[in-house]
Amino acid sequence: MSIAVSPLAPKSLPALPPIAGVRMATAAAGIRYAGRTDVLLATFTPGASVAGVFTRSRCPSAPVEWCRERVGGGTIRALVVNSGNANAFTGASGRAATRLTAELAAKAVGCSEDEVFLASTGVIGEPLDASKFAGVMDGLVAANAGDGWEAAARAIMTTDTFPKLATRQTSIGGRTVTINGIAKGSGMIAPDMATMLSFVATDAAISAGALQQIVSSAVTRTFNCVTVDGDTSTSDTLLAFATGQAGNTPIADPADPALGAFAAAFEDLLAELAQLVARDGEGARKFVTVEVEGAESDASAHRIALSIANSPLVKTAIAGEDANWGRVVMAVGKAGEPADRDLLTIRFGHVRVAHRGARDPDYDEAVASAYMKNENILVAVDIGLGRGSARVWTCDLTEGYIAINADYRS
Repeated sequence: MSIAVSPLAPKSLPALPPIAGVRMATAAAGIRYAGRTDVLLATFTPGASVAGVFTRSRCPSAPVEWCRERVGGGTIRALVVNSGNANAFTGASGRAATRLTAELAAKAVGCSEDEVFLASTGVIGEPLDASKFAGVMDGLVAANAGDGWEAAARAIMTTDTFPKLATRQTSIGGRTVTINGIAKGSGMIAPDMATMLSFVATDAAISAGALQQIVSSAVTRTFNCVTVDGDTSTSDTLLAFATGQAGNTPIADPADPALGAFAAAFEDLLAELAQLVARDGEGARKFVTVEVEGAESDASAHRIALSIANSPLVKTAIAGEDANWGRVVMAVGKAGEPADRDLLTIRFGHVRVAHRGARDPDYDEAVASAYMKNENILVAVDIGLGRGSARVWTCDLTEGYIAINADYRS
């Protein structure tokens, strides 16, 4: 299945610098796709710390369970990621596949199996033939290099139409530190305490405990604020790694003020990756930001924003460039959160379309329709009850989404 690059894709890809203590390589193992890479191996210097968050789906993949059991150990030497097969809902054979993959990687890298982390993405319910990794693992170790970020991002793609990469530099205690991140995701996107697949590395010296708090905090305002279709994956995984090679004084206390700039840069990087996922939503032609203010709490605002962002009627109206604000009213009302019809205000970008329970007295259909032709759309709602606010990123819903998912297993 050939998929055109999303019209919302960035015009160019950032060049990610090497991260001291991280090396990576990709290979074609023939998991599902022909003529492309589908396996990523990343290796880390001894002593690198790891943190992560994972899907809260009650039907998690075998790799998610593997990582959950080991992330508390706080150290990592190797990461193996494959695309084309999610190794989810595969029973005992799926658990055996994760064990074999870890054994192969541990032997090739020279580390403990418990220092190997795994992630898989692709079709659910099909057994993963992990023996295919045996033919490429030694070659991956031999080819490992520090400049393979774009290749890594491409190897983990499924229905993605472009690789998703971001980088930031900041400082800790006067030392410059670098943060690089990649992500994949295009459909089955509604993260719940995690993301689709995302891997973020830094050369900073940060303990696993401090890194875990930064990850857990940042994800709530970034990856958990993006949705394409309202479906939470069985495989959602975000792993972060800190190699300690930047030369800063190691930080173990997550409350250390020296981590302030780093935490802000880390969250900013995750926000960029989250927005790239929405821009690559299956069949997307519009990038949509939903902002809700005036709710009784931030949590209430978040649920209302997701109700709007996940509404097929709202999303198809945006796809049709129709300023149908009545569908936004519907989505607010069905969210199950405190709201008062007669206090509600709705804007599409700069155009106020509804105010205090009725169409805005100055509403101009031509002006509203002209705004809806933009590539980037803002839907802003003021509930009028309190000070709670939230922001969610999504995309429109087009016939392209149906075509991609109808043919997904073909």
